[in-house]
Amino acid sequence: MPLNLPDKLPAIELLKEENIFVIDNSRATHQDIRPLRIAILNLMPIKITTETDLVRLLSNSPLQVEISFMKIKSHTSKNTPIEHMKTFYHDFDEMKHEKYDGMIITGAPVEQMNFEEVSYWSEIEEIFDWTRTNVTSTFYICWAAQAGLYHHYGVPKYPLDKKMFGVFEHHALDPLNAIFRGFDDLFYVPHSRHTEVRKEDILKVPQLTLLSDSPQSGVYMVSARNGREFFVTGHSEYSPFTLDTEYRRDVDKGLPIDVPCNYYLDNDPDKGPYVRWRGHANLLFSNWLNYFVYQETPYNIEDIR
Repeated sequence: MPLNLPDKLPAIELLKEENIFVIDNSRATHQDIRPLRIAILNLMPIKITTETDLVRLLSNSPLQVEISFMKIKSHTSKNTPIEHMKTFYHDFDEMKHEKYDGMIITGAPVEQMNFEEVSYWSEIEEIFDWTRTNVTSTFYICWAAQAGLYHHYGVPKYPLDKKMFGVFEHHALDPLNAIFRGFDDLFYVPHSRHTEVRKEDILKVPQLTLLSDSPQSGVYMVSARNGREFFVTGHSEYSPFTLDTEYRRDVDKGLPIDVPCNYYLDNDPDKGPYVRWRGHANLLFSNWLNYFVYQETPYNIEDIR
């Protein structure tokens, strides 16, 4: 089944070029089916790129999915046209009386700040609390994963000596968990972050389950509340050239940056990226949608508690 997206969202045409089946709201209204309602709080600076990355992965499922984009009221995006934000995004105040089958909260370029120093921290805390009564399953990514673990469970984050940057091997600690259905014994995930959460802090919290980690990049996936919360520290949603763009941007600015680990063919930027995480990424999002959203959400969406 296709994704049901807001009319004229730029991602629609971009994904149609990849032969991905998407429909807009106008066409979806003629289909007699209740789609899964997914809210995306997009905190990344370049909104359209992140929208396209997430929509691409959410489309790889037989389920019809209706997507709504949320924004922080107290923060104005500097890297996305204001017309785009006004057309496709809604403030939390406009959405907080609704129920959603699932929600994705992205990373944000504020990870080197203390959580309480982030200008929109109080609004983020309100949204995190709201998800617990209005969303069946919430998927926190990168900074949002660290922020969610800190807010809900008091798990601290720590600065790294240098940026965790590249594509790293991971393994499942509970391979029978449905989120890993179809995964290989080793799978790859891109990371791009200056901070980390630590295994010993996760294991101190009985409500948390450490699902996956990496010898190089550390904690990757944590779950809570029987799958109603997933905290994912990497960027499985990244497109093939995202790390390349970040690397060349920092080089052009004269910032200290290493070549991303295990990313370029023969570790040579001139040879381009060697993509090895796409299969994992598709399984991760389709498993989340199927086993933790679709199979757990009530038919009457107002029954979500």
